[in-house]
Amino acid sequence: MLNKHEAGDTVALMAEVGRKARSAARPLAIASAERKHAALIAMADALLRNQDAILQANALDMANGEEAGLSPAMMDRLKLNPDRIRAMANGIRAIADLRDPVGEVIAEWDRPNGLHIERVRTPLGVVGVIFESRPNVTADAGALCLKAGNAAILRGGSDSINSSSAIHACIAEGLKAAGLPEDAIQLVPVTDRAAVGEMLKGLGGNLDVIIPRGGRSLVERVQNEARVPVFAHLEGLCHIYVDKSAKLDMAVSVVVNAKMRRTGICGAAETLLVDRAVAGTFLPPILNALAAAGCEIRASADVLKLYPDAVPAVESDWRTEYLDSIISVAIVDGIDGAIQHIETYSSHHTEAIIAEDAKAVERFFNEVDSAILLHNASTQFADGGEFGMGAEIGIATGRMHARGPVGVEQLTSFKYRVRGNGQVRP
Repeated sequence: MLNKHEAGDTVALMAEVGRKARSAARPLAIASAERKHAALIAMADALLRNQDAILQANALDMANGEEAGLSPAMMDRLKLNPDRIRAMANGIRAIADLRDPVGEVIAEWDRPNGLHIERVRTPLGVVGVIFESRPNVTADAGALCLKAGNAAILRGGSDSINSSSAIHACIAEGLKAAGLPEDAIQLVPVTDRAAVGEMLKGLGGNLDVIIPRGGRSLVERVQNEARVPVFAHLEGLCHIYVDKSAKLDMAVSVVVNAKMRRTGICGAAETLLVDRAVAGTFLPPILNALAAAGCEIRASADVLKLYPDAVPAVESDWRTEYLDSIISVAIVDGIDGAIQHIETYSSHHTEAIIAEDAKAVERFFNEVDSAILLHNASTQFADGGEFGMGAEIGIATGRMHARGPVGVEQLTSFKYRVRGNGQVRP
């Protein structure tokens, strides 16, 4: 892995990466479902077979991360173990078993003049994925792009470079075993920021879409500088609202899981809203359970009256994605207050309602405009794998093309096939 390059070297290197990806994209776009399936299964097998090498590479990254002072949340994202490697392999197998989207007829209809029109799924082309910390993205992104018939250029962060390289070696092994171009999934072999800059420029027209997966600074840079389309979310400022009709035991269980299962993921709840009608009885047990799990409570003034052990919240707390064992808590005036608070502060990623009142749930689903909405379930289900997509490249919160988990279908575009029998236009 080359860490230091002259600027000119990086420009030339990335141009070559782009040319190789474009060259590999065409044979990949027309590869049979059977060949792609075989490559994916070979990749999954290679991950398990090379587990020791991957863990050794990850140990180097973990040591470097500790020395660099990475936060506990970032270290958790970086860490691999046998269970996480097995989960990567299982995720690839799940992707392999999905229906191949390429060539699928999305819609078809006949015109009065006899023309038969079909809208058909096609690959996007070359997908660039820029990510930080999570080495498993190397496997997830590569597999999803392959299944959708796209070539992929993966640029991991310097903190995960050893782990990502070991995983990418398994991906290349799977491509080779199935007779597909090894350049179909490339890992950028340098860690300097100039490589990202070249990707944002589009690699001379060889990059069709960019997907950033990382912290706010990375995503902001990509959204501000990219000259190609971007699928992204800026941050996961997720809310969970407990309605007066909720079952208390369910509320306690779901809230604790939504916040504390894994605090460093974008689907972790960051703000808890509780209906004023039940605040006196619901807040103490919910907050006690959170505190017992190691969570710091940052509370509004009226919450502090009920739970004086909390830290007073300030305005910035309602706008903060903690990615840590911290949650902000407010009391709201029913479903109206919850919707208003979410509309004011949400990043439109994921929100949940705990309620038994069907009308409250319907209003929440109809009026809250976020990519993922859940009823009586943890926000930590905001994940493509949990949606049955096998895995995801990320969560998109924009309103164009892809929204929510970006899985295989979201990594396709479409074209029209029009069949006639000699029609001419008058």
